[in-house]
Amino acid sequence: MFELKPWLKLIGARPTRLFIGALLMLAALLSGLGLLALSGWFITETALVGILLAASLPATVNLYVPGGGIRFFAVSRTVSRYLERLYNHDTVLRLLTDIRVALFRKLSSVGRGQRRELTGAQWLSRLTSDVDALDTLYLRLIAPAALAALVTLLVVVLASVLFNIRIAAGIGLILVAAFGIATLATYTRTVKISSRQSDQQESLRTAVVEHLEGFAELTAAGRTGKHGAWLMRQAHQSSSEQVKADSRIGWHQAGSNLLINLSAVFALWAGFGLFRSGEVSGPVLVLLPIVLLGLAEVYSMLPEAFGKLGATQASAARLNRDCRQADSVPAAGEVIALPVNTALLVKNLAVKYPDHAPLFTHFDLQIQAGERVGILGHSGSGKSSLGDVFAGLLTPSNGFCSSLPCAYLTQKTVLFEDTLRANLLLGDPEASDAQLWRVLELVDLADRFQTERDQLDTWLGSSGSRLSGGEARRVALARVLLSSEPLVILDEPFTGVDAATRERITPLIDAWLEGRTVISLAHGPDALPGTDRVLYLGV
Repeated sequence: MFELKPWLKLIGARPTRLFIGALLMLAALLSGLGLLALSGWFITETALVGILLAASLPATVNLYVPGGGIRFFAVSRTVSRYLERLYNHDTVLRLLTDIRVALFRKLSSVGRGQRRELTGAQWLSRLTSDVDALDTLYLRLIAPAALAALVTLLVVVLASVLFNIRIAAGIGLILVAAFGIATLATYTRTVKISSRQSDQQESLRTAVVEHLEGFAELTAAGRTGKHGAWLMRQAHQSSSEQVKADSRIGWHQAGSNLLINLSAVFALWAGFGLFRSGEVSGPVLVLLPIVLLGLAEVYSMLPEAFGKLGATQASAARLNRDCRQADSVPAAGEVIALPVNTALLVKNLAVKYPDHAPLFTHFDLQIQAGERVGILGHSGSGKSSLGDVFAGLLTPSNGFCSSLPCAYLTQKTVLFEDTLRANLLLGDPEASDAQLWRVLELVDLADRFQTERDQLDTWLGSSGSRLSGGEARRVALARVLLSSEPLVILDEPFTGVDAATRERITPLIDAWLEGRTVISLAHGPDALPGTDRVLYLGV
């Protein structure tokens, strides 16, 4: 269970919402039990009175108080159930948001080398399926199990009040056994199966995504049919595991319901002795067994939740492993303070990816504050890796790199499926509309968006699909220019930008970055903004 500890701690960060949600669930459960109990008592009471009146014996019954109580429980059950569903599902969505944000922050701190250890399909699985598996913790597992235990205790107390302690103890033992079968026994019998199935499903999801991504290559190699057949076998195996788990969950649910029915029969049998001795009335005798039968609704949700707990643990274990990798990025060497008026200091740097020769060894560089440095090199020379090291995204295998806080334009343009304004504000969340238009002028895009109906609120589409490659690159560049960080790193800043546009915007960008340190990485000198000196890689 230790795999769930960090996520339970994160879920517990909203105690007020969890408490209110639990109260609403309790209100719905108690209203349901109250409706059953009072209805059973009322039907029995009116039936007995009817028999006495038919036998010409005097009898009376209060129709209004129990009738009002039944209506109250019927309305309160409906209202509390509606509010509980509305409130708790909102709570779960908030909790999943908290989990996804925390997870994304941790995973995004992993260096590019560590990120290559997982495929894109696996990263997607972490942020979707594995996180979704954690929504069972509160709404389907913790709260229902705790409330089932509380309601069981209340029913036992009710049995001791209506009947006696011995009968209540017998009912309690039966209900404890039913609770154990619905929870711990179900978990014990399904944990290995559900955990194994969770791993199989992740592998299957990854394989399906890779099959779709590589469909052209599989078709060219004539392997589409064989790979598809292999996927079907994997799916069949996963389905077989699901059937096995569902079968065990079903049997444990049946066993739990059987014991609940047994407790009702026991209460009815034991209550007859009290009824014959005149200690309880007929309606009271019927009330307790009906309440016990109502517990089936409380217990029915437990076996499925505990049957999936193994899969939830497997998902949490995968997330914990990846987060530990994010938290334990090794330090590559001694970290020292920057000298005065120095923006970046690199000593004895070595960069190496697993199973590849080193890109750099014994690399030294010192850049003064306010200096403009260009770094040129052919494809594969390691420019982008060097930029990642400077920005702190890639941990060197040896040496150290210390720098001022930086804004980094990566080689690959990344735009979110959102508005132009939202994409730009990532550079400076406090930027005004005037500042946004100013930075768009710097990259020669102000006229382009002033003609749009929504202007700054223009929707860019998935990954900026509504823009050309050069326009998307300049939006990403504008976002970096909005940042006020003292160090700016630009990796191929003019990719996809035509020569005429590049000549127009270069002097504007140089003036905008006046006084700040700029490191530019490119293939050739024509792709660099203004520089004080240029370094050549691979020469």
